[in-house]
Amino acid sequence: MLDRLAPQAPDALLALIKLHRDDPRTDKIDLGVGVYRTGQGGTPVFGAIKAAERLLVETQDSKSYLGPEGDMGFVEALMPYVFGAGNPTMGGRIEGMQTPGGTGAVRLATALAKAAGTRRVHMGTPSWPNHAQILADLDLEVASFAHANADGTANLDAVLAAIRGAQEGDAVLLHGCCHNPTGIDYTPEQWNAIAAAFAESAALPIIDVAYQGLGHGMDEDAVGMRTVLAAVPEALIAYSCDKNFGLYRDRVGAFYVMAQDSGQLPAIMSNAYGLARANWSMPPDHGAAAVRLILRDPALTAMWLDELDTMRARMRQVREKLANAGTAGTVDLAPLGSQNGLFSVLPLSKDQIASLRADHGIYMAGSGRINVAGLTEGNIGKFIGALAEVTA
Repeated sequence: MLDRLAPQAPDALLALIKLHRDDPRTDKIDLGVGVYRTGQGGTPVFGAIKAAERLLVETQDSKSYLGPEGDMGFVEALMPYVFGAGNPTMGGRIEGMQTPGGTGAVRLATALAKAAGTRRVHMGTPSWPNHAQILADLDLEVASFAHANADGTANLDAVLAAIRGAQEGDAVLLHGCCHNPTGIDYTPEQWNAIAAAFAESAALPIIDVAYQGLGHGMDEDAVGMRTVLAAVPEALIAYSCDKNFGLYRDRVGAFYVMAQDSGQLPAIMSNAYGLARANWSMPPDHGAAAVRLILRDPALTAMWLDELDTMRARMRQVREKLANAGTAGTVDLAPLGSQNGLFSVLPLSKDQIASLRADHGIYMAGSGRINVAGLTEGNIGKFIGALAEVTA
C-alpha cells in the first residue's frame, strides 16, 4: 500500500539551508532561515533561559505527564503579557492551554474553528507558508486577499473588504505583529478600523501572535490584537514563545480562547483538549517550564526583557541602515525602515535571486523574503552592493 505514495517536493527552505551549508565561500550570507542572529551571526540561548534551566535542574522533581492542557502555570503567567496587565482574562472570558510551538497553536485554533462550523478562512497573502498548508490539511477553504500594497504599506481596504464580506461561519486569520513574510503591520489607526469591521461582521477572528516584542515592544506589538478583542464577542489566539524567548527547538506555544460568556469556556476547552489529545497527546514541557520560572521571578523577567530589547534594537539598526541606503539598483530599500520584525520581502525575480546566490553567496527564499537579522555591520555593504549589481 505504501508504494502508492507519490514523491512530494522537498521543502524549499530546507533545501536552501543545505545549499548554504555546502557553500565553501567564507563571505556567504544566510538571509533565509527565520531565526534571530546576533551581530556575530550566532543564535544564542537567552541568559534568562539558562538561569531558569538551572533552576529546573535543581528543583524539578518529576517529569510525569501534565495532561493535554500542558503547563497551566506557564499559560497563566504569559497572559498579562499577551492580553495586558489590567484584566488579562477579560472578565473570565479567556482561557488557554499549552501547545507545541506557535504552529501547534495555529493548528489547534483552526481545527477548533472547523469543529465549531467554520468552513472558510480569509487570509492575507503572502502569508507564512504553513498557514495555507494547515488550512488545506484541515480541508478548509481559503479565501485570499492582498495583504500589502506595492509601496510597502498594508492594504487596509482589502482586509476590511474581507471582514465585511465574510459570511456566518467564516473566519479571518490575521498576524498580530511583525508580519511573516513582509514585515508590514497595520498601524494602530488601521487596527481600530479592523476592530470596528469585526464588530459588525459575522467573522471569527483568528490572530497569530508569533513575534511579540520583536517589533516595537511587548505592549506596543499587542495593541492590534487587544483592540480587536475589545470589540468582538469571541476570538481565537495562537501564540509562540519560540522567537521572543529564543526557544525554537523546544517548541513553546499557547492557544487562547475568548468566549462570549465565561460559562461557555468549559465546553469550548473540552473540545480543544480532545483535538490536542488526538494530535500530540501532550505538549513538551521543558521550554514552557523555563518560561514560567522567568515570568514568576522579577529578576529573571527583567533579564529576559533586557535581552529582548537588545534583539529588537539590533534589528531596528539593520532596518535603518537599509532604509538609509535608499535604492540599490531598482530595489527601494526605504520601506524596510518602517517594517517590523525579522522579515521583509524584496521585489526580485527568480533569476535575480539565483544570481545573488550563485555570484555573491547570498541566500534568501525564492519569494524574495529576507531575514534582516542575517545582516551585520560586516556584510550589509556587500548585500546592498550585490542588490545593485543584479538589478542594474
